[in-house]
Amino acid sequence: MAEAGTTPSGNPEGDEHATAGPGGSPLGSVDKALTVLEALAGAGPAGVALGDLSRSLGLHKASLHRTLAALRYRGYAEQDATTGDYRLGPAATALATVYLGEENLPALLHPVLVAVCRATDELVHLGALAGTEIVYLDKVEPARAVRVWSAVGRRRPAATTALGRALLAHRPLDDGALAWYAAAAPAEQPVSTAALRATCDATRASGFATETEENEPGISCVALPILRGGQSVAAVSVTAPAERLGARRRREIEAVLRDVVPPLLPPTLAVPDAALGRPGAPVAAGTRRPATGRAL
Repeated sequence: MAEAGTTPSGNPEGDEHATAGPGGSPLGSVDKALTVLEALAGAGPAGVALGDLSRSLGLHKASLHRTLAALRYRGYAEQDATTGDYRLGPAATALATVYLGEENLPALLHPVLVAVCRATDELVHLGALAGTEIVYLDKVEPARAVRVWSAVGRRRPAATTALGRALLAHRPLDDGALAWYAAAAPAEQPVSTAALRATCDATRASGFATETEENEPGISCVALPILRGGQSVAAVSVTAPAERLGARRRREIEAVLRDVVPPLLPPTLAVPDAALGRPGAPVAAGTRRPATGRAL
C-alpha cells in the first residue's frame, strides 16, 4: 500500500501533477487514474466502495473522489445508483475492443463480411464500440453501385446506429451508462434514455438491431451482434437504401445473417440465440443451419 499522503506512484498526495524521482511515474495524476482503473477492473461487475478503494490504494477519499469523477465523466468508471459503489465503465472495456486484444477481429471476421455481401449483394460493415461511438473496422462493398459513403475508421453515434444498438444491447449497462450514450446522439436525432433502453430490450428479444434513416437520409441498416463470453465485442451490419430495405427485405437479410454468420465465426465468438428464434444462451461458432445458397 502507498504511504498515507502519497499517490501509488510515490508523488505527494496533494500534488497531482508532480513529477516523481527516478523510477517513479512521470505524471502522478495519470498514474493515479490508471491505478484506479486497474483496481476497478479487479473489483469486477460488483464494484467497490469508495472507502474500500481509498484504503486499498492508500489515497485520500477527497482526491480519489476527484479522480473517479473525471473517469465517470469520460465513461471509464460508473457508480451504482443504489449502493454508491464504483465499477469499470463501458469506455474502458471499449478500449480493449477497439485495440482488439488477443484477436484481430477485422482479419478474423472478414470472411464473414465477404459471405454476407455475396449472399445479399449489399454493403456490409464490421463495427465495434469506441466510447459513445461505433467505429467501422472493416467493410465489403457489392459489385453494384453503393449510395452510402463509409470508410474504415469512420465513427458514428452508437445510439442512432444499428451497429451501436446491437453492441449496447449485449452490454451490462445501467440507466446511467445508457444516458451517457443517449446524450451523445446528434441534435438532429435526439435519443432519450428510456427510448434507448426500449431499443436495447427489443434488440435482445429479436437478436437483431435496426436503423431507418436515423444516421443518414435514405439509408437503413440491419445488424447482428458478435459476442464473446456473452458480451458484445463487435457487430456485423447490412446497409441498403431505405426504399429497398422494407419489412420483407429486412426479414430476408436477417435470414442470411442467421444462416451465414455462425458457421464462419472463430471458436471464441458467438451470436445471440435469439437471432435464431430461440431464447437462451448465445449460439457458438460452428453452429450450422441450412443456408439459402443464393443471393437475395
